[in-house]
Amino acid sequence: MNVTGQSAVFGRRKEPHTVIIARGDEIRHFTIRPWVAAFCGSALAAIVIGYLLATSYLVLRDDLIGATTARQARMQQAYEDRISALRAQVDRITSRQLLDQQLMETKVSELLQRQSQLSLRHGRLGPILDRAESEVGTPPAASTAAGSKPDQRADATVAQPQAYTVASLGAGLGASPDTGDNRPFSLWSTRSDPLPSDTAADRADKLFVSINESLKAIESQQLTRIATLADNAYKNADAISQALTAAGLPVDSDFGDERDVGGPLIPVDGSLMFDSKVRELDEALDALDHLKKEARRLPLANPAPGRSVTSPFGVRTDPILGTAALHSGMDFRAPLGMPAKVTAPGVVVKAGWNGGYGRMVEVDHGQGFATRYGHLSEIDVKVGQKLDAGDVIGKTGSSGRSTGPHLHYEVRHNGEAIDPLRFLKVGKKVAQYL
Repeated sequence: MNVTGQSAVFGRRKEPHTVIIARGDEIRHFTIRPWVAAFCGSALAAIVIGYLLATSYLVLRDDLIGATTARQARMQQAYEDRISALRAQVDRITSRQLLDQQLMETKVSELLQRQSQLSLRHGRLGPILDRAESEVGTPPAASTAAGSKPDQRADATVAQPQAYTVASLGAGLGASPDTGDNRPFSLWSTRSDPLPSDTAADRADKLFVSINESLKAIESQQLTRIATLADNAYKNADAISQALTAAGLPVDSDFGDERDVGGPLIPVDGSLMFDSKVRELDEALDALDHLKKEARRLPLANPAPGRSVTSPFGVRTDPILGTAALHSGMDFRAPLGMPAKVTAPGVVVKAGWNGGYGRMVEVDHGQGFATRYGHLSEIDVKVGQKLDAGDVIGKTGSSGRSTGPHLHYEVRHNGEAIDPLRFLKVGKKVAQYL
């Protein structure tokens, strides 16, 4: 039983708070609802919190602003440091590129200068190499050491025309010889393929090194060829001089003494070396040319090549009287009417009948040397006529004091008869050099 009369379901009922304000006779009362109290409490708390926050901001504002400014300053300084580092890196890269560019320009200028030098050398070498190849030719087997093979490398060097230098130089210029395809020709076959880690400067350096080595190889080949030709020219001149001297013939040459020299070794640069080698080759060719001219003026050729000798020079039994007599020349078996040829250039001083010689032609070759051709059946020259070696002076026969058709050949020096066999032997030795 509910004594108090309260509801058993909703519990005890709470009365709202009432505020009573009495002023004199006026009495006012307000009823405060719970939600109004909650709202007023919340508003008061918000005002207090706002006041505290505003007070804290006003007190700590300078510290916050200083911290923010310092943080921004640090960020700006870090940014500027980064920019400075990047700028320094860019400057280093730019400086490196400038240095690489200057280095490349220097190397290119050097290569162009050497290339121009090779072109000038080729212009100088062209005529002298043509002359050397026509004068020297292939080094003879007699000039090599006994039991050794000829220097095939030297032969190839002499035989190769100077066009190889032109092709090599064209490759140095970047030209493409006619190789049958459209790919650019490259002489620098020794250049290694670039590595993936190589920079452009490294690849350029390798390329420049390869080009430089190729140009050095070309220069070395030029100097080697010049030296080989000069050596061959001196060898040929030595062989001619020794053959003439051994036969007791006059030789007007002093190049051998000029080669017997010595002194300390003082290295010179490439240009001076090239000029020295060219000058040496020119001197060797001049010496060889002079000796060839000297030898060609002498009667060294065979007047009847391929014909046997029927009577040598010296004392013999006279074919008509049968007594001992001096034979002042050599007799070559020859049929009637065979062309008789002069053995060296000269001038006809006699052409006609001359006693026991029958029809005879005498040719003066200078330096006191003269040749006689006797027992001719026909004379085809006249006195004062200039002849070259190998010119026909008449036809063989049996005129004069003769027992049959043949060619009587004499060599005289200052009017005195000399054994022609000595001249024929010398002529056979030096024929390969003339």
